[in-house]
Amino acid sequence: MRILVMGVSGCGKSRFGAALATATGLVFRDADDLHPEANIAKMARGEPLSDDDRWPWLEACGVALEPGGVLACSALRRAYRNRLRDFAPDLRVIHLAASEAEISGHLQARQGHFMPPALLASQYATLEPPGAEEGALALRAFRPVGQMVAEARNWLKL
Repeated sequence: MRILVMGVSGCGKSRFGAALATATGLVFRDADDLHPEANIAKMARGEPLSDDDRWPWLEACGVALEPGGVLACSALRRAYRNRLRDFAPDLRVIHLAASEAEISGHLQARQGHFMPPALLASQYATLEPPGAEEGALALRAFRPVGQMVAEARNWLKL
């Protein structure tokens, strides 16, 4: 099984993805760990990534998905998710969603991450929520993680 947990920076992808992986016995991977140093430096400077920056990173994410597991990755645009599907045609997508105000508050409190709160607006400008044709599960972020995992397991029929 290959599962993508997607959403804007700060929505809780890593926390939820790790919990879902543990609950399902799958391997967890965080796409943040797959960014090249140049991407991390660019974001840390407050510069949004371009598609040219993202394509090699998405390729690394796709390779990481090939054997199966749970991947926490922003995958904000449909084209990015489609690229991941090139590696994982059976990809199941879970979109963690929250208002920009909620995410902003979370990012302001977060420490030790390369993604500055100033880039949140660019994330929402890029975001293309999954449409019905993608068959994704939309979960409201910032709820008890156990509750979210139970909903995801039910949706995944586990």
